[in-house]
Amino acid sequence: MICKTELKNRISLEYLDQGEGEVVLLLHGLGSTKADWDFQKDELSKHFRIIAPDMRGHGNSSIPENEEDYGVEQTAYDMKLLMDELQIEKCHVVGFSMGGALAFELAVKYPNLIDKLIIVNTAPDFNNLGEFGEQMIAERTHALKTSGMKPLAEQVATNMFPEDSQRHLKQAFYDRASKNPVDAYYNSFVTLMKWGIGDKVSEIDNPALVVASDMDYTPVELKQAYVDKMPNARLEIIKDSRHGVTMDQPEQFNKAILNFLKHE
Repeated sequence: MICKTELKNRISLEYLDQGEGEVVLLLHGLGSTKADWDFQKDELSKHFRIIAPDMRGHGNSSIPENEEDYGVEQTAYDMKLLMDELQIEKCHVVGFSMGGALAFELAVKYPNLIDKLIIVNTAPDFNNLGEFGEQMIAERTHALKTSGMKPLAEQVATNMFPEDSQRHLKQAFYDRASKNPVDAYYNSFVTLMKWGIGDKVSEIDNPALVVASDMDYTPVELKQAYVDKMPNARLEIIKDSRHGVTMDQPEQFNKAILNFLKHE
């Protein structure tokens, strides 16, 4: 069921609420929506109650005007308020890309809220991605200021889904990414790239599964490096997958996360 609520901080969120049982909070990626989980929602909701929101600045949720109203910290607080509103005291969290940053932030700020943690194709320090991060900031800022949202959406969709057999995935991602207001995307992006938890990653002792695509933007070694710092984490590599693993390898991905959530 698609629901909508206004939180205590006056941010309005649209979210999917489907299934029964232990709660799994699904956090989507930058410039996207809860549709990132279209290939997971039915399978997961056979076993769990899933909550999949559109984040502030995305989809059918509030679109703040000012940059200071964006950021990983504020968006993580939205998730805490949403869980409070739904009277959910404990949940598993699955975060993809930007959603993985939110998952890390939730685990640091609200550790009692989190049971198991699944981190997907992301990093705990977007402010420390080196040359890759600097290049991404420069390229996307230039693209947004000179050409607007649609060419950038086309580029991102093509990078994620370059194969002829993935045309339907590319089109679906482009359709939702291209609808982003330029300012909302830019503010979400630049605040994300300023965020990081630093040494606090080693304090996250929740059972954690880190999922890494073998052809993601950042190498598997980067994920292994922070897995090694986490006291209760392990790495799972998904083969023949790029950044959008929830979409390009849903069977492998669903099997991995269900095994972790149900049996580990």
